[in-house]
Amino acid sequence: MSKKYVAPMHTAEHVLNGVMVRLFGRGRCYSAHINPKKSKCDYRFDRDLTADEALQVEQLVNEQLARNLAVREETLKLDEAANRYDLGRLPEGVDTVRVIHIGDFDSCPCIGEHVSNTREVGMFRLTTHGFDEGTLRIRFKLEAR
Repeated sequence: MSKKYVAPMHTAEHVLNGVMVRLFGRGRCYSAHINPKKSKCDYRFDRDLTADEALQVEQLVNEQLARNLAVREETLKLDEAANRYDLGRLPEGVDTVRVIHIGDFDSCPCIGEHVSNTREVGMFRLTTHGFDEGTLRIRFKLEAR
């Protein structure tokens, strides 16, 4: 694996994506930089979040993390995965797809490292957000519970 993954932060990204899809009916982030101290996700969007929306995103992510959801992986054949997930970022020539499930809340193809349960993530803090040229950027960090 060429990329260094930070398991709690990467798991939080999955939950953030699930919240964004549910709240705004948009796709998952198209770009993410996951680091130990702070991370960011970029979404195709048409505006910035309001202060109330940012607070709601933070609260909903923390609600899911507090559910102590099991995190598990599943390997699917390519055709089955294609029927259930967007495989647009998948490299050519693969026969199987690794899917990460965050309890009953979120599932998506992923190669990253994750915690085994959301209780290991900590508290999600949406630190800043901004909009520029069709991109909504959300920056976040994790704090101990």
